[in-house]
Amino acid sequence: MSDTIEKVKCLIIGSGPAGYTAAIYAARANMFPVLYQGTQPGGQLTTTNEVENFPGYPDGVTGPEMMIQLQEQAKRFGTDVRDGWVTKVDFSGPIHKVWVNDTKEIHCETVIISTGASAKYLGLPSEQHYLQMGGGVSACAVCDGFFYRGQEVVIVGAGDSACEEAHYLSKLCKKVTMLVRSEKFRASKIMEARVRKTENIEILLNTETVEVKGDGQVVSSILVKERTSGNETEIPATGFFVAIGHKPNTDIFADYLNLDETGYIINVPGRALTNVEGVFVAGDAADHVYRQAITAAGTGCMAALDAERYLASKE
Repeated sequence: MSDTIEKVKCLIIGSGPAGYTAAIYAARANMFPVLYQGTQPGGQLTTTNEVENFPGYPDGVTGPEMMIQLQEQAKRFGTDVRDGWVTKVDFSGPIHKVWVNDTKEIHCETVIISTGASAKYLGLPSEQHYLQMGGGVSACAVCDGFFYRGQEVVIVGAGDSACEEAHYLSKLCKKVTMLVRSEKFRASKIMEARVRKTENIEILLNTETVEVKGDGQVVSSILVKERTSGNETEIPATGFFVAIGHKPNTDIFADYLNLDETGYIINVPGRALTNVEGVFVAGDAADHVYRQAITAAGTGCMAALDAERYLASKE
């Protein structure tokens, strides 16, 4: 065994509410957790402007502010928070092997996976072109909405996140056109009502995106089709926002962990256990139902407690 290989009692992969909650509990249990923040430090919550439904914040809190507080709390109890992301794992033997940034090798007694999920896109060639060009396609209204202040934009989606982002954009943009592919929203009634009563949000039901159009550098309009009639319409817009869901960030675990058809890690019901002893999962990497900060935090607690019990059973 090389001297450069680091031995860790508890490695936490990911830095959202699940990861930091797991770190708080693991640190308090003297598991000396090491947490790698991943490619999006703080997780999806850093792209959420207003968090109003997390207990303990009567006046609400911004997502980034909340994640900074969680990080500080985890550090206060001794969590070793590090930059970097896990690029490879080997869970085939009794030692859980993890590689960070393709170079650093870590041998772990326990691993808590809290890698979350990433935004999905429609997959249209024109959408991907302008996404790569950075000229008008985004999956994060809070991140990029400022750049479209006073302009007209289009957002695709029918769930709570789409409604939240459309409402956020309406405060910045002259007009927001919301494209809903089916005949009704998937969002909660309160979120649907919020966008419906917002004057500068126009909702187009039964409508799908055909093409993102522009001059090759920046977006200028969106070509859409009404699905019942087949009629196509071109909507002037300088920004195109996609809010159609997420894909769990679990590909590197596929050779060792049981995943469902979408890629979510399958855990033992009511527990954080995976099919590999000593490897646990928390947050949106396993949750395709709730996907809330509070539920992610709860499963982070569960993962740390399960990891602590696993280590105790090995003593």
